[in-house]
Amino acid sequence: MPISLRFVVPLALALAAIAYAIVPVVDRLTFQWFVRDLDQRGALIAKTAQEPLSELMREPRAAKPRVVRYFERIIQGERIFALGFCDPSGRLLYATSTFPGAVHCNSGPVNAERNIVLQLSDGPLHVSYNPISGEGGAILGQLVIVHDMSFVQRRSADTKKYVFYLFAGIATVVALITVIIAEISWRGWVAGLKVLLQGQTLLRSPESLRQDLRNTAPELRPIAKDLQALVRDLEVERQSRDESQTLWGPEALRRILRQDLHGDEVLIVSNREPYIHTRRKDNVIEIQRPASGLVTALEPIVRACSGTWIAHGAGSADRDTVDSHDHVMVPPEHPAYRIRRVWLSKEEEQGYYFGFANEGLWPLCHIAHTRPVFRAEDWEHYKRVNQRFADIVADEAKTPDPIILVQDYHFALLPRMVRERLPRATIITFWHIPWPNPEAFGIMPWREEVLEGLLGSSILGFHTQYHCNNFFDTVDRFLEARVDRETFSISYGGETTEVRRYPISIEWPPAPLAVQVPVAEARARVRQRLGLPPDVRLGVGVDRLDYTKGILERFSAVERLLELEPRWVGNFAFLQVAAPSRASIDEYQNLDARVRALAERINARFGRPGYQPILLKIEHHDAAQVYELYRAADLCYVSSLHDGMNLVAKEFVAARDDEQGVLVLSQFTGAARELAEALIVNPYDIEQSAAAMHLALTMSPEEQRTRMRSMRNLVQEFNVYRWAGRMLIDAARMRHRRRVLSRARAARRRAGGAAV
Repeated sequence: MPISLRFVVPLALALAAIAYAIVPVVDRLTFQWFVRDLDQRGALIAKTAQEPLSELMREPRAAKPRVVRYFERIIQGERIFALGFCDPSGRLLYATSTFPGAVHCNSGPVNAERNIVLQLSDGPLHVSYNPISGEGGAILGQLVIVHDMSFVQRRSADTKKYVFYLFAGIATVVALITVIIAEISWRGWVAGLKVLLQGQTLLRSPESLRQDLRNTAPELRPIAKDLQALVRDLEVERQSRDESQTLWGPEALRRILRQDLHGDEVLIVSNREPYIHTRRKDNVIEIQRPASGLVTALEPIVRACSGTWIAHGAGSADRDTVDSHDHVMVPPEHPAYRIRRVWLSKEEEQGYYFGFANEGLWPLCHIAHTRPVFRAEDWEHYKRVNQRFADIVADEAKTPDPIILVQDYHFALLPRMVRERLPRATIITFWHIPWPNPEAFGIMPWREEVLEGLLGSSILGFHTQYHCNNFFDTVDRFLEARVDRETFSISYGGETTEVRRYPISIEWPPAPLAVQVPVAEARARVRQRLGLPPDVRLGVGVDRLDYTKGILERFSAVERLLELEPRWVGNFAFLQVAAPSRASIDEYQNLDARVRALAERINARFGRPGYQPILLKIEHHDAAQVYELYRAADLCYVSSLHDGMNLVAKEFVAARDDEQGVLVLSQFTGAARELAEALIVNPYDIEQSAAAMHLALTMSPEEQRTRMRSMRNLVQEFNVYRWAGRMLIDAARMRHRRRVLSRARAARRRAGGAAV
C-alpha cells in the first residue's frame, strides 16, 4: 500500500494541476462557441422577420403597436431577452418592454451586421444589429436582437464542475487500478478492464451493455456504470449536434413522421400520379416516373408511412395494372405504398382539367395577359371531379383524423368537401401557382365557392409571402371572414386556416447529376450534337411550351443582343427546349406557331451556313438530357412572365458542380426572391434582358464562381425535403395543440359532471 500511495498521490496532484490550468481554456472556448451560435441565431431571426416586419411598417401611423406586438411574440422564444428597431439615423423607434437602457442603436453603417457582448452587472447580454430592407432593397433600419447570456455563465460553471469531476474520476480510476494490481491476480483485473474499456459496447443494445457490466469484475462495476453513462451522454450530445447540421433529406422526413406525427396516416391527392403505366407499340407495358419536383418531394413521405397516393390514372395501361379496388403497389422494384387511381371520362377530363383548370384558373392566376375562359359546363365538371376525389379520400382513410396533402389548383374545392366527410382530418393544401390580386380574381364567376373550398384546409401554402398577402386581400374582399395577418390565419365558418409561405425547391443532390459526365465532356458532346463549333458560347432555356414562360420575349432579347453586339453573331447560339403542353387548347396552338415563326425569322436574319442563333427543340427531354444541357451551357435564361417558383432556375444551379455558368432570371418568379446572385431582369424589358445576356457572356470565371457557389449553398440547404418537412412540422404542431385542447375540454366536462 505505501508503494501505491507513492504513485497515487503525485498522480493526483499532477491531475489536479492540469485540471486547474485547463478550466480557463475550456471556459473561454465555451463562451466563444456560444457567442458564435448567438451570432448565427440573430442573423436567422432577422432574415425570418424581415418580410413580415417590412409589411407591418408600411403604414407608419399604425406601425408601432403592431410591430411591438410582433416583437413581444418573438421574444417568447427561449433566451431572446428583448427586441428593438432603429431607423437609419440611429433612433430607437420600436422596442419591447424588456429592452435594456444600456443597449443603444448601432453607431456604425446601418447596412452591415454587427454583434457585440455587453458585460452588465446582472450578467452579459449578446446584442445583434441586423439590417432590414424593404421593397427595392432600401434599408429601413436595423433590427436589434438582445439575447440573455446568463445561461452561458450557468453552463460555464457546470463545465468547470464536469472537468473537475472528470479528472477526479480519472484519478480515482487510476488509484483503484493501482490498488487492484496489488490485491488481485494479473489475469482477473486485465479481463475486467478489457470489458470496461471496450469502445464497441456503446454500439450494442442496452441488454448487451448490462450483460457486459455483469461480466465486469465487482470492483470495477461502479466505475463502469459511471464511464458508460458519461460516454452515452457525450454520444447523445454529438448526435444531436450532427443531426441539427445534417441536410434535409428523405430520412429527415421519416424522422418527423416517426417522432412528431407518431406514424399518423398520410394521404396525398394530386392530378398527376407518381408512376404511370403505358403500353408500347409492341404491346409491352412500361413504367414511367414523371420528372416532377412534386413527386420528388412527396414520395419519401408516402413511402415512410406506407400511405396512399390518390391521382388521376391517365396512362394507357393504368387500368390493366390495378387490382379490383383500383390500387397498385409502387415502386415496382420495392413496393412501399399504393396508388389509388381515379378514372375520368374524356368529357370530364376536358372540362375539369383542360377547361376550368387550364383555360380558367391557370391564366387567371398568371398575369401573362391571356384572357381566362370560364364556361358553366367546365365548372360543373370541375365540381363533379373534385367531389369524386373527395369521396375517394374519405373511403381510403383508415382513421378519422388522417393527414391529407392536397396539391395544386386542380382541387380548389376538395378541402371543404373532405372536411365535411372527415371533420378531424388535418388538410394541407399547397397552391403551386401564383395567387392573383383581388381585382384579377374577382372576374371569376364562382369566386366565393373557390375561396370557401380552399378555406376547408387546415393549412394553406403558397410559394411566397406576396401570394399569401394576395390571398388575405382576396378573402377580405369577397368573404365575411376574420383575417388575422399577425398570426397568418383566417377564421371562416367557425374554423381556422393557417396561410403559410413554403417555397418549394428541388431534391439535393439531384438524382440526374449522378449519371452526368464531367462538364468539359458535356460541353463537347452537346456542341457536336447541335453541329456547333467547340468555341461557340451557348445559352439554354428549358420550359413547357406555355405562354407564361416568356419564350417570345426571350427570343426577342437574343435578337436584340445580336443587334447591339454583332461580335456574338456566329459566336453565340441559344438552345430552347420546349416540351409540348396542352396542345388541345387554342392558345397553346397559337403560341406554338408564333414561337416557330419568330425563331425562323431571327435565324433568317442572322443565320449563316453551319450556324443558327436560335436552336428550337419542341420535344420532350428526360431529366438526364436536361441536366447535360445545363452543364454544357454558358448561361441559362429563365424569362417567365409570372411564375409561382420556377424550378428550372434551381435545377441549373444544382447541375453546375463546376461553379461556372450564369443564371439570368426573371424578377417575376418566386425563385428571384431566393437566388439574388442571379442576373435579375424584367423580361418585358428587351434592352435590359439583352444587356444581361451580354454581361453573362463576358463575366469572369471568378465572379461566376462566387455567384454560383452562393446560390448552390442556398439550394442545397433549402431543398425540396425541407419544403415538405416544414409542412409536416406545422401539421404536427397543429395536431398536438388540437389534442391538448380536446383533452382540456374533456377534463372540464368531467369536472362539471362531478360538480353536478
